[in-house]
Amino acid sequence: MNIPQKIHQLAADFHPEIIRHYRHLHQHPELSYQEVNTAKYITEFLDAEGISYRSNIGGYGILAWVKGEKSGEGKTIAFVADMDALPVHEKNDVPYKSQTEGVMHACGHDSHTASLMGAAKIVNSLRSEFVGTVLFVFQPGEEQSPGGADLMLKDGVFRDFSPDFIMKQHAYVDLPAGKVAFQTGTVMASADEVHITVKGQGGHGALPHELNDTVLAASNIIVALQQVVSRRRNPFQPMTLSFGKFIADGATNVIPSEVALAGSLRCMDEDERRKMLAIIPQIIESAAAAYGCTCEIRMPDGYPCTISHEEITGKIRSQTIEFLGEANVSEYPKRMTAEDFGFFSQQYPCCFYRFGVANENGTCGKLHSSTFLIDEKALLTSSSLFAFIAIDSLKK
Repeated sequence: MNIPQKIHQLAADFHPEIIRHYRHLHQHPELSYQEVNTAKYITEFLDAEGISYRSNIGGYGILAWVKGEKSGEGKTIAFVADMDALPVHEKNDVPYKSQTEGVMHACGHDSHTASLMGAAKIVNSLRSEFVGTVLFVFQPGEEQSPGGADLMLKDGVFRDFSPDFIMKQHAYVDLPAGKVAFQTGTVMASADEVHITVKGQGGHGALPHELNDTVLAASNIIVALQQVVSRRRNPFQPMTLSFGKFIADGATNVIPSEVALAGSLRCMDEDERRKMLAIIPQIIESAAAAYGCTCEIRMPDGYPCTISHEEITGKIRSQTIEFLGEANVSEYPKRMTAEDFGFFSQQYPCCFYRFGVANENGTCGKLHSSTFLIDEKALLTSSSLFAFIAIDSLKK
């Protein structure tokens, strides 16, 4: 058998085990930066497979590696999967539904991790077929700032290696299982949170001249900030600034002394992002001052844009067509969601693609919803494709 045939066969043989990993992870989700049992489960698997690794990187992160046994100097390539779950109550009626109240793998990270475990097993089984090193990065905390990718990088995840390129795949509800989609350039936005506390002298709503109207000030801050998007940004660069939190804990006739706001800035260009992060506090302070109010502003470091390197992605797309067939490869649209994989893509050539998880009826629930559930046939594609790209990229 040739390499693609061997990988397809191994993936089919290992598929029940990969499903078992997926169901265990789905049943035992852990929130961001709390993935202690998830990490333990992965390291026990790596120990059983005889795969080398380092653990507790940037929290509960793990770096595993398999070195090819062919002679010569080969490349080093890395594959990333996130491990954390979301604070969502699962409504799926399946035997392996979440056993943790109010926590669920509603974004498919259980499938990402199980797929990477499967890929590691396949690659390790075929280590005599390639030269070079394959890295497997099991990453914590993708769903919550500061981002596990950033923490792992700062903690020296690649201190002993220098990846030539890095890949990540993500569950995609708009494609059926067995299909994948690619995109190049800036594929997802940066994400920065904006937290504001407007302060002033509260008081009786019937005596506005004796107080500072914090509610009106906060309202005008939101309106003024919309002008950032319409008048201050480069019109050729997509951007959104949305506020989903506005808490004015007063009463019908009570203006509170504080109002809390929180929103999110999304940009598709890092230069525009830096410019907006400087402008936004100026507008907030000016709008608050117009009503005699002051404000506290907190804008923690967020996620950078995610970039799929054009040349690397083009090559991987060609490999995928060879492995899955052209009918199973398409393109996904760019969008303003964000991924902490952006930290990797700011430092290394990267490819971010999506794999279909919808069932034959085209349903699987929406991402981040209580009814999200993948078609487990998707795990066959997601694990085998990672393995093929690894070995095909490192064959001599």
